[in-house]
Amino acid sequence: MSKQIHYTDEPLEMQLVSDFLPSPEELALKNQQTKITISLSSESVAYFKEAAKKHHMKYQKMIRQLLDEYVAQQKGANK
Repeated sequence: MSKQIHYTDEPLEMQLVSDFLPSPEELALKNQQTKITISLSSESVAYFKEAAKKHHMKYQKMIRQLLDEYVAQQKGANK
């Protein structure tokens, strides 16, 4: 390190910040997960794997989100 740090005796201004982090309950998954076994076409799986790779996420999560969006839309349409 070629530069030396120079400290001063100036007073520090402090401000109390309220806790802004979510509680552990808020961090928990919103929906309970159920594991299933499903057969999908190789073409569909290849598509989701490639799309997930582009978006840096897991393809299973992408499929799950797609299904969740579909269910939410269908529930809204049936009201």
